[in-house]
Amino acid sequence: MSQKKRDSLDSQQYAFPKQHKEPLNDAKHVRNAIARFDQVEGVSDKQRDKAWRRIKAAAKKYDVEVSVKSWRKLGKKNKKGKSSR
Repeated sequence: MSQKKRDSLDSQQYAFPKQHKEPLNDAKHVRNAIARFDQVEGVSDKQRDKAWRRIKAAAKKYDVEVSVKSWRKLGKKNKKGKSSR
């Protein structure tokens, strides 16, 4: 996405609106926000909780399947040794 397009997004179209991090304007960006969620720095757990709720709402809107219930489970290995993403 171009910087001009990013700048035109409303703050609430980001997983982290104050930081303007992880746009949620389509399915591709929702999947990317999930994949990069644990890479966002300088945010509190409370901000992550809110961001996760926004991501899940956007995932539902854009028909993106989210198998992980909590952001705290992202990147954890399941019993079969596969990542939970």
